[in-house]
Amino acid sequence: MNLFTIITILVVFSAVFGYINVRFLKMPNTIGLMSITIAFTLILFGLSYFDSTLLEKEKQFIAGIDFETVLLDVMLSFLLFAGALHTNFQQLKVQRKPILTFATFGTITSTFIIGVFIYYLLQGINLNVDFIYCLLFGALISPTDPIAVLGILKKVGAPKILETKIVGESLFNDGVGVVIFLTIYQIAKGGGEVSFGHIAELFLVEVVGGIALGLALGWITFRLLKSIDDYDIEVIITIALVMGGTVIAQQLHLSAPLAMVTAGLVVGNDTNREASMSGVTEQYVDKFWELVDILLNTILFVLIGMEMLILTFDGKFIFAGVLAIPLLLFARYLSLMLPIKFFAKKLDFVPNTNIIMTWGGLRGGISIALALSLTQEMHRDLFLVITYIVVVFSIIVQGLTVGKVIKKFAK
Repeated sequence: MNLFTIITILVVFSAVFGYINVRFLKMPNTIGLMSITIAFTLILFGLSYFDSTLLEKEKQFIAGIDFETVLLDVMLSFLLFAGALHTNFQQLKVQRKPILTFATFGTITSTFIIGVFIYYLLQGINLNVDFIYCLLFGALISPTDPIAVLGILKKVGAPKILETKIVGESLFNDGVGVVIFLTIYQIAKGGGEVSFGHIAELFLVEVVGGIALGLALGWITFRLLKSIDDYDIEVIITIALVMGGTVIAQQLHLSAPLAMVTAGLVVGNDTNREASMSGVTEQYVDKFWELVDILLNTILFVLIGMEMLILTFDGKFIFAGVLAIPLLLFARYLSLMLPIKFFAKKLDFVPNTNIIMTWGGLRGGISIALALSLTQEMHRDLFLVITYIVVVFSIIVQGLTVGKVIKKFAK
């Protein structure tokens, strides 16, 4: 199946399922699309008892998509740039210290807490998995997914200072999470000694280098936009920024997602907008990236729903996934506790911020993509099932109720 056919099928599914959601279910698009896709796949499973043709066709279709590459190497840069472009830069600047602490200290702490919890959980249900692999799972599941968070928080009316913390953390902690994942992955593969110096170097190159690249590309783009007044070309320049910047980051082994988040913040902040874009250009740039955001989000969550076909349905795996949900929520609560207590004395925090950020820290496609990169020796099937169950619960259950949690506790 060629690339155009795959894209066409995904867009058609997205359009049909999106229409069903808007017309009948009226749920947030990310939640509705994934729910409908899962329901569609379950119907195919049911029909396969009579005729497996449709199910086999869908399995063949999913097998032809490299989800890890599609999300991490292509879609993520577009989605993060679009999200950062519309993020409140002034609020982000005020809250930068807690956001960076959540994204670094919080993610590292969460990785180790989850590793310990999952290790003893699996031992308790007679699944013998080495601690290093549990730690690897902690690294892939700890980052909150900016795509899921951005899509849902827009709908629930969270206080701006709270929304900024959750969105800001989500925009930055995936880069940190990937660095931690890659480091533990190398250890798990037996790739030799990994010293503190090596970890620091990897962090500096991936994270700091990615942010530096994003600042440079954002500034260049700002200067280009400021020097002309032609909305068609200016929109194309922003597309070139994302596509060209992603390729440069990949070639230099920098974090492309962090580069695109930083570039989006530079181009999108209010001061630069006023200086570089006319009112017409600003409207076209915003509308174009809103459309890109919506289209790629719909395709992504349809893909997440379809990924159910590649799971190994073992009873113990499913049981472990269900038990992991409260453990992961508790681990996130613990990992946020110290930073929130420290910064609450200096900055204006919404009451019960820890509870709200724990429930509002949604997991999504990034965790699934990282789980798909595991080898069989790393218990790929087990951790993929656990990850999928956690992601589905996170997006559907937490996503549908986060608005109620905010209204109840943010008082």
